[in-house]
Amino acid sequence: MKSHAAEQAEPLAVPGLVAAAEQALPQQAHALARARAFAEPLIAGETLDTGENTLAHADAVAEILKSMGGSEAMQAASYLVYASHHLNKPQEVIAKAFGDSYAALAVETNKLVRVQQQARGAQVSAHLVDDPRAQTENVRKMLLAFSRDLRVVMLRLASRLRTLRYFASTKRPVPPGVAQEALTVFAPLANRLGIWQVKWEMEDLAFRFLEPDIYKSVARWLDEKRVEREAYVEQLRSELEADLKDQGIQAQVHGRPKHIYSIVKKMRGKALDFEQVLDVRALRVIVPDVKDCYAALAWVHARFSPILEEFDDYIARPKPNGYQSLHTVVRDGVGRPIEIQLRTQAMHEHAEHGVAAHWAYKEAGPKGYSGVSASSEYDTKIAVLRQLLAWERDMAGADQGLFEDSIYVLTPQASIVELPRGATPVDFAYSVHTNLGHRCRGARVDGAMVPLNTPLRNGQTVEVVAAKEGGPSRDWLNTELGFLASHRARSKVRAWFNEQQRHETVARGRELVERLLQREGRTAMKLDDLAVKMGFKSAEDLFGVVGKDELSLRSIEVVLKPAAAPSDDEVLLARKSRPAQPKSPKGGVLVVGVDSLMTQLAKCCKPAPPDRISGFVTRGKGVSIHRSDCANFHQIVARNPERVIEVEWGRPKAGDVAVYPVDVFIEATDRQGLLRDISEVFAKEKMNVIGVQTQSVKGTAWMTFTVEVADSQRLGKVLSVVREVKGVNAARRR
Repeated sequence: MKSHAAEQAEPLAVPGLVAAAEQALPQQAHALARARAFAEPLIAGETLDTGENTLAHADAVAEILKSMGGSEAMQAASYLVYASHHLNKPQEVIAKAFGDSYAALAVETNKLVRVQQQARGAQVSAHLVDDPRAQTENVRKMLLAFSRDLRVVMLRLASRLRTLRYFASTKRPVPPGVAQEALTVFAPLANRLGIWQVKWEMEDLAFRFLEPDIYKSVARWLDEKRVEREAYVEQLRSELEADLKDQGIQAQVHGRPKHIYSIVKKMRGKALDFEQVLDVRALRVIVPDVKDCYAALAWVHARFSPILEEFDDYIARPKPNGYQSLHTVVRDGVGRPIEIQLRTQAMHEHAEHGVAAHWAYKEAGPKGYSGVSASSEYDTKIAVLRQLLAWERDMAGADQGLFEDSIYVLTPQASIVELPRGATPVDFAYSVHTNLGHRCRGARVDGAMVPLNTPLRNGQTVEVVAAKEGGPSRDWLNTELGFLASHRARSKVRAWFNEQQRHETVARGRELVERLLQREGRTAMKLDDLAVKMGFKSAEDLFGVVGKDELSLRSIEVVLKPAAAPSDDEVLLARKSRPAQPKSPKGGVLVVGVDSLMTQLAKCCKPAPPDRISGFVTRGKGVSIHRSDCANFHQIVARNPERVIEVEWGRPKAGDVAVYPVDVFIEATDRQGLLRDISEVFAKEKMNVIGVQTQSVKGTAWMTFTVEVADSQRLGKVLSVVREVKGVNAARRR
């Protein structure tokens, strides 16, 4: 059966939109012939994934663009798109031969083609071709691609229409993804832009492939009634035109062709039989001005019997895309329904050409339709992009929520920016550039100054007023004030303040460390060397910890003046004392049977009461006191058992509190603030930290804290608290 879409196809003239798209294409002498000659050797022998010869497809696309009113320059671009696949550096080669504009168009169009091919493949493999949600990412990508280059719109529509015509003429099976995408993405796009012939032909062809049985049954019904219906419509058309003229209304009355897909949609949407579809017989009345629209409507309602519930006044309440017209359905003398649309010439051109009518007809007034003015190339692009945004909302649907998390706004240069719903001008500024966000001080939305916490809406144009230098306000981080909705922008503001605080902290730490080195007479010491000794990667890391009071200066003093380790080879300094009551020396350790013998606590095990201890008589340093379970002690005892001496902890005098240094080893998963959190535990438990050494390897932190304790038994309770700190895997005494 012959395609009804093919029978009804008319010249696809869309002058306003095509002219807008072509403004970026420089006209060149013999551009079409040159482009075809350039592409032919590359594509003449290849086929597309649809099975169609690539050169034949490019020829057909150029012809469709011509029928839509496209110039030779626009037609020439169709060949370069396909030729670019065969070039190693398409942008450079095409730019050299035809100019940068042609090169950019070819590259952008091919990017979009690849995205759509991937989307179709994913949808078919997941059996999602009937799910509108499966089109979400595809629509997003198309929207953003169109925002960069409006010519992509025309090329992609023409290419898809040619593909559908090819499958119809060859009767080859159509990939489901191609037909479904035409019905759910390309046809709505053509509808939104007002390219009606493309919309209707695409819909009918795609529907024919997706539901062939229903398509054929409706087409057969239309064929059976066609002669009778067309004769009746023509008689009614001429009578109505003459009657309106008699009433003093200069009107042009036209019959409207019916399209199979629109009939089926109406039948399904309203649960109607074919005979009940009210607008199978339809007329369009075009009059000079608005008052004539209502005058003609009054006369039509007087002559025929109106179906009031089918009346719509889109002049008083235009559709979101600016469409205006009066729609009514009436019954003739024998009860047959007739749909009649009444509009002015300017409204008709707007309906036929969509956004193109905004700038093509002065009758619409200085602000155009729906308040849209388009007196320049910029305004043209804005008008088209706003229709694309409206199309995106149409695709989403009121209940499906496909895009409920995002909005799209425009830059002053007419580029689209995607933002989370509820975003403000501050979010917009950070999405353009981080530095612009930091310097944002005001904003204009659609030309009017607004507060910075104003929520933005789809399609608005946003211009940022920025200072030459400066940073964000802390108020922006206050969620109750509503300055930021984007997590990305919020993190950038927070990072700015963290960086400012870090600079201040590092500066404070540097000052404290340098002052300490001056006191110790070590100003010649390299700061990076000191940091490495302290277990840090750089001096700046050391300064940061000192500046936050997470590391005491006493720990650095210990590194600068390390105490000498006990030597077993030094001269023994001891003298036998008379038996007497042992006294507690200054170190708090009693050497049983010996008086006035110098003692020191071993650094290898750092004993503290009430640890079990033993003494070892060194050579020249008195008695070294070890924990009885010290591994080092057992090694030296094995070599010199005769030097072991009995010792015990002494009792401090009344009022004296003796403290002892103890090493604590901690293993933890490294994270920001770990050192601070552990230090806070010791501070709360009133344990003085006199030294810290840290090292981090592949995300694991190894730390040694030296703390002062009076009773080692209490240390165990403190370590149980340390183990509860986030990230700590082990905490024990060395």
